[in-house]
Amino acid sequence: MNSIVRGCLILIATILLNACSKPEFQGSDISEANIGSGFELIDMHGQKRTLADFQGKVSVLFFGYTSCPDVCPTTLAELRTSMAALGAKAKEVQVLFVSVDPERDTPALLSQYVPAFHPSFIGLTGSKTQIDTAVKNYHAVYQKQGKDKNYTVDHTAGSYLIDRQGKTRVLINYGAGAATFTHDIQLLLAE
Repeated sequence: MNSIVRGCLILIATILLNACSKPEFQGSDISEANIGSGFELIDMHGQKRTLADFQGKVSVLFFGYTSCPDVCPTTLAELRTSMAALGAKAKEVQVLFVSVDPERDTPALLSQYVPAFHPSFIGLTGSKTQIDTAVKNYHAVYQKQGKDKNYTVDHTAGSYLIDRQGKTRVLINYGAGAATFTHDIQLLLAE
């Protein structure tokens, strides 16, 4: 009889320990890295926005620009696919596209470009100083390449997943795919 009780206690302890374990993200778990102290930017409707505006939702923050030929449209398309896979839970997720090209990416341009991928996605911009601060807060980088009007911008290609409390938790590398976004967003939604 003691062995049955002991076996039940071990089973209960195992279940409880597994329930307390850290989620297994497919992206890089950066929960302990102290990345992402927020931002103060302007959205595509001209409204001032901070990270606090999105608390209560899981946010996906991505740095890019509307003239980007590859990384940005690919990532935004993956996020669109992920939102479809999330179904009704997508209402609890906010995708934030932060432009690193304030010279060209006006709120008006962002309001045409970003929602073309998904109507709930929000484009953010600001002064060079505001963008530099946001980029620094997320340990990201960007660099304008070229001097003519057809310049490009090299930029961090990863996406940051931020939990409902505003803590940056996961970095998803470019090309990881929609399934990785969906998996890791679902883990954060379940918390």
